[in-house]
Amino acid sequence: MSVPQLNDEHRGEEILAVFDTAFGELLAADPAAFRVKFRKMAASAFAFYRGTAALFYHDLDAEKRGGPYLDDRTSRVWIHGDLHAENFGTYMDSNGRLVFNVNDFDEAYVGPFTWDLKRFAGSVALLGYAKALSDEQITELVKIYAGAYRERVHALATGAKSDEVPPFTLDTADGPLLGALRTARSLTRFELLDSMTEIRDYERRFASGGGSIELDAATRYKVLAAFDGYLETLPESSLDRPDSYRVKDVVGRRGIGIGSAGLPSYNILLEGNSDALENDVVIYIKQAQTPAVSRHITDPAIRDYFQHEGHRTVISQRALQAHADPWLGWTELDGSGQLVAEVSPYAVDLDWSDIDDTEEIAAVVADLGRATATMHAAADDQSGESLVPFSTERAIDAAIAADEDGFAGVLVDFAHDYGARARADHQIFVDLFRNGRIPGL
Repeated sequence: MSVPQLNDEHRGEEILAVFDTAFGELLAADPAAFRVKFRKMAASAFAFYRGTAALFYHDLDAEKRGGPYLDDRTSRVWIHGDLHAENFGTYMDSNGRLVFNVNDFDEAYVGPFTWDLKRFAGSVALLGYAKALSDEQITELVKIYAGAYRERVHALATGAKSDEVPPFTLDTADGPLLGALRTARSLTRFELLDSMTEIRDYERRFASGGGSIELDAATRYKVLAAFDGYLETLPESSLDRPDSYRVKDVVGRRGIGIGSAGLPSYNILLEGNSDALENDVVIYIKQAQTPAVSRHITDPAIRDYFQHEGHRTVISQRALQAHADPWLGWTELDGSGQLVAEVSPYAVDLDWSDIDDTEEIAAVVADLGRATATMHAAADDQSGESLVPFSTERAIDAAIAADEDGFAGVLVDFAHDYGARARADHQIFVDLFRNGRIPGL
């Protein structure tokens, strides 16, 4: 990608226009949440990059009709949509196994597989710059990521057995990935419940404060009706104890993070798999957002496949993530699609703050390349969804094989170009924000 050279004023106006399209309605409804979001984005170029997937795809828009390694099939695969170096972590899968993998599927959609790889490569450039790595070291890291991705895709495309490409678990992971899994294993459901709830009159209820919002009767009724609709979207295998559906309490919350600013959400406390109070489960209902990539994919067959954004998020996650959260489902509330999932006590994000040794960084990046390939390969004709009715890994493998030598170079060039663009954009954004030039704030 060759990033166009724009003067700061012109680029600033472009950034504001993209923000208005992506965030305008939510910002108008809750400017305080966006002030928090934008303060977090102002902290670093990487934080800015995390919060600006809409700008990233705006800049990639020229590629939507083609590009290296893209054909009719590889331009139409399930993609994560926001694949950066911090969107990886642990989860407890439906088999009760702790797994380290890609997480946060709010931006997932169907599009070119290279867009995931480029978004990750750009994040490596920003991460490497923040750790004072040289351009040569950043180049090597992107090549390692590309090589690990290529190797894993080829293995999967040529029929490698599952034990040859195992998931990252307590038995197979090492380094910081194993550290994250061990940290997740040390966490308990009781600790999570203790941080959010209290026991009153021999029953568990949400505690006041801590960001929870007490609901009026009408809102509570609407949320419970939405919960009933959600139950119909769960796979039959998810729950085997009817009491697990019993609602104990409901509270409201307001999203103020980089990705959830202004989005209303609710927490629901459920009975869990036994009468014991320490087995209670907390799920959340969150308004799903329009994925940034969808504004640049115009195929009506893709758009019309989804009932609403909540349905899209869940179907995409189930396609991309083997053995997803058994509580994962969707519903509607006030006419908007909602994502529903467990507030997991076992979720630990990959922490880059102490990963500074170049060899360790390289090993982690290689593992994330393998995880990316496994994710792309999961979401194809075997995923149970008809939107991608072919073998993704075989299509990607064939596309890369047509120009094996150039594959890593495409990602390296993009990483350096877009890393520089994002650093410059971050400074422009900070100046816009601190000088009161973002409308609505």
